[in-house]
Amino acid sequence: MGKLIRRTLFTLFLIAAVAGVLFAFVPVTTVKQMAVRTGLIENTYYHEGDTEWDNGGVEEYYFNNLPSSYNEAYRELYSRLCAGEDSAQIYAQVSVDDFWKAYYSVLADHPELFWIGSSAQVQSNAVTGMVASYTIESTVPENERPATRAMLEAAADECIRQTDPTWSDYGRIKSVYEYLINTVEYNAGAPDNQCIQSALLNHQSVCAGYAKAFQYICHRMGYFCTYVTGKIIGGGDHAWNIVRIGDNYYQVDVTWGDPVFAGSMEDGTGITLMNYNYLCCTDQEILTTHTPEGLVTFPPCTDDSYNYYKINGMYYETWDKDVIYQALMDSVHNGEAAIVMKFGTQEAYDTAKYELFTNRLYYDADLYLMETHGVSSWNNRYATDDEFLVITIQWL
Repeated sequence: MGKLIRRTLFTLFLIAAVAGVLFAFVPVTTVKQMAVRTGLIENTYYHEGDTEWDNGGVEEYYFNNLPSSYNEAYRELYSRLCAGEDSAQIYAQVSVDDFWKAYYSVLADHPELFWIGSSAQVQSNAVTGMVASYTIESTVPENERPATRAMLEAAADECIRQTDPTWSDYGRIKSVYEYLINTVEYNAGAPDNQCIQSALLNHQSVCAGYAKAFQYICHRMGYFCTYVTGKIIGGGDHAWNIVRIGDNYYQVDVTWGDPVFAGSMEDGTGITLMNYNYLCCTDQEILTTHTPEGLVTFPPCTDDSYNYYKINGMYYETWDKDVIYQALMDSVHNGEAAIVMKFGTQEAYDTAKYELFTNRLYYDADLYLMETHGVSSWNNRYATDDEFLVITIQWL
């Protein structure tokens, strides 16, 4: 994913006594900042007690779920960053640690802040510990941002145009998932890979780019979508999403839907099929491999109404040899590129693996393919996913 690079500079404001009078040597630019913090004037970015905010038209999950003590810093940062203030004094009285929480939350809620890179620094008062100013790394010069924004909006709208307004919410969200997997190449060295332009314009990104692009498009479609970061068990940093359909929430990991990741989970080699395990899945399924960070508490994802395999007739609650055999033969007779089977229990899944790959239950399907193509041998690609109890056989 690539973590945010944070730097903190400590500045001690000197105070000198001359003829019994104290003089504070502070830059002129901090006078208003000090006046706001002492209550002499009101913070123009935040008014305590307000309930209406400029939120860019999106549901700000992090803002809504952080303690209210973060409101002032969050709203000021969001306003300043939207205004193109890549470097500025901070009026809100906020510690270094709390600044970074507010800063991260703004970026997690607002993928449309596409010019903000992975590095930032703050300057703080060594006596009070309060942040004095910040400076971000910009990936797009200010004069180029309007043109880049227009290109990003056009790219997102191109994806949206491929959906039909009459489709279900699940169908439209599924289309976005598929669009990004089909148009973005996973590349750890991709430029600007923490920003949406890496996925939507450059078409090469990492998990942060996939997840922010998915969130950005969902926002433009009017859907709730939040950004989740955490760890992969036994791996490194990762980013994915949670969406809402109706009253329920679902986990989505577009990056792990990319076939490039099939090789890390398969017993065979070379699977090139899109992986639907991570489209609208539950906590029980995804948390076996993903551990979210604890900055905010995420909504529970327990509903499996939009399980891809159940919706598409690929789900088998129990093992039935005759049923699976018929499914295999139907797959090759219908000219399908592959067959995908999800099982409802560990016992059914283990039996399926044994019958399919030890007893070669699929061999009659191969014989049919050999006869059809006039050849004497046939090779298959296959994948077994022990976390999701899914078996894939790709007919070549």
